[in-house]
Amino acid sequence: MNDVNNSGQTTTRTIQEKPQRSRFTAVIVVVFGLCALAGLAWYLSHRNAKDGPAGGGNRARPSATVAFAVVKRADVPLNLQALGTVEPLAVATVRPQVSGVLAEIFYQEGQMVKRGDPLVEIDPRPFRLALEQSRGQLLRDQAELANARVILERDRMLLTQDSIATQEVETQAATVAQLEAAVAADRASVGTAQLNLNYSKVTAPISGRVGLRPVDLGNYVSTGDSTGVATITQISPIDVTFSLPSDSVSAVQQRVSSGATLPTLVLDRTRVNKLAQGTFLTLDNQIDTQTGTIKAKARFENDKGQLFPNQFVNVQVELDTVSNALVVPASAIRHGPKGEFVYVIAQDKTAHVRDIKTGPATDEYTSVTAGLNVGDRVVTEGGDRLTDGSQVRLPGQGGSRQAGSSSKEGAGAASTAGQVRGKQNASGEGGGQRAASGDRGKGRRQNAEPADAG
Repeated sequence: MNDVNNSGQTTTRTIQEKPQRSRFTAVIVVVFGLCALAGLAWYLSHRNAKDGPAGGGNRARPSATVAFAVVKRADVPLNLQALGTVEPLAVATVRPQVSGVLAEIFYQEGQMVKRGDPLVEIDPRPFRLALEQSRGQLLRDQAELANARVILERDRMLLTQDSIATQEVETQAATVAQLEAAVAADRASVGTAQLNLNYSKVTAPISGRVGLRPVDLGNYVSTGDSTGVATITQISPIDVTFSLPSDSVSAVQQRVSSGATLPTLVLDRTRVNKLAQGTFLTLDNQIDTQTGTIKAKARFENDKGQLFPNQFVNVQVELDTVSNALVVPASAIRHGPKGEFVYVIAQDKTAHVRDIKTGPATDEYTSVTAGLNVGDRVVTEGGDRLTDGSQVRLPGQGGSRQAGSSSKEGAGAASTAGQVRGKQNASGEGGGQRAASGDRGKGRRQNAEPADAG
């Protein structure tokens, strides 16, 4: 009984110790695995830092390919930029001078007409009849006047013979004067009738482009119609009105007073296409106090009709020209805390910062008043990747680019190989850990089995 009791107590203690040893083994395996992962992470991070650009303290910084331009001398125009509106010299709404029914329309919508060209014709028959009536009245009064003059000459002869009273002679003389006045009025009536007949055919008062037709054939038109029978807009020559800053008034007035002609260029809204070239005409007589600007006007021949009335355009007035100035492309100018600067490429193909002072500029070039010399090479593209003293590659150096790409490919291959080796090492270490853990677990199970068997 004691042996049995002792044996039973031993078996019970072994069964109670088995779960405790299993939990202890699992904790050891987890801790060991975490340590292995931490070591692997430390190795990979230090290896990447060592292989990367920042970790390679002895490796040279890679050069950058840049585009450059050579500093040269050129004439730089001093331009005044403004936004303008195209305005025609004259706009005529053609209204008839007589009333009547439209018998003919001679123009087409949008047609170019010259001064004196026929536009429409009002039925001329009533005006011809009125002209004939006036002429008949004139002939009748002229005949009466001729008869009165004959009587007056006879009466004067009789008066010299003392055969007639003086009063009768004076009365006949008054009748002749009255008939002369009637004949003059008849001549005026004939002229009016002839003028109305001429007005029945409406002609263009100015040269220009005809707009849309406001009337149709057979419509009755009168002198009081507000729309008229046609609208003509003069487009050649044509003006452009724009506003200039009040600060430029003195400079413009000085140039105009000296007799200089200010070339004026008109561009479209995109400032790409040139529409017309003309000359500056005049300034307004006062400055607008609300906007601080003054209105100005320029005139253009507009032979090709590229300027259209009420069109918005960009105006460029060439005020003066700076001759023989140092110029660089506008893309080469950079801005820093100390002001404007450029990257100058030295003979050893290194880029150095050069502080400059700029002057007047155009859309493509900027003049430089200090800091550069003729023949200096300045970086125009790729300057964002440069610092003072950076090595650069110039366009056309294919070997340098190939060498750079080869080195990059080699670095990328080495980095990839290092990552693969790291994965392989991590797999080996993990396999060893799993094997060691398995061996230890197997040993524990083998140690526990005799106890169970016992």
